[in-house]
Amino acid sequence: MLHVDAGVLKADKVTDAQGISVQTVRHETAVPQATVSERIIRLLDIFISLAVLIFFFPVLAVVAVAVKLQDNGPIFFGHTRIGCHGQEFKCFKFRSMLVDAEARLQRLLETDAQARAEWAQDHKLKNDPRITAFGLLLRKTSIDEFPQLWNVLKGDMSLVGPRPIVRTEIRKYGKSFRQYASVRPGLTGLWQVAGRNDVSYTRRVAMDRLFSRRKSVSLYLYILFMTVPAVLMQRGSY
Repeated sequence: MLHVDAGVLKADKVTDAQGISVQTVRHETAVPQATVSERIIRLLDIFISLAVLIFFFPVLAVVAVAVKLQDNGPIFFGHTRIGCHGQEFKCFKFRSMLVDAEARLQRLLETDAQARAEWAQDHKLKNDPRITAFGLLLRKTSIDEFPQLWNVLKGDMSLVGPRPIVRTEIRKYGKSFRQYASVRPGLTGLWQVAGRNDVSYTRRVAMDRLFSRRKSVSLYLYILFMTVPAVLMQRGSY
């Protein structure tokens, strides 16, 4: 049983598609009342997300059409992630991968030992064969993540916080999962402004732990400010 300040998280062992024993988490207690700082951050999340969506709507509409036209597949991709208090939610992005991406990943992991090792370490592939040419551009510019503003408005995410993880990543966090699950995952965070995929997974976990302990309005605004040059310079994006 995992205990978080905001409630109790029960971890059940399950087996994923690759036969790996992992933990799934379910939340079983009420969420405590938000602090003043958390309320201010939530208001900022809503105001800034709405402003960005309205301002960039013409660009996002063009991107949506381009994603559809490239192969007539879905515009958005929703993936199940672990959020605050261990609750699962659908995290949305503009689709940057081929429509049969999951099947391609399974075949690659079964036949390529190097790719399998890279995936096991970071849940990322530097030369990912699933990504489309237009999808690569979306990822380089971080435009693929704009639909997550809808997750922010719904309350699944915050603009700033740990990157939302999948179920199999819980074991990589170990005891630090308690800190991860005590805050909303974010569209940006310490990991992104420090170099994104150029940062080791161990350091990423340490950053998530640090953020959860020092979360404040000032840190929230600082990370938002530092995200702009990080995106423009495309540090660690692939």
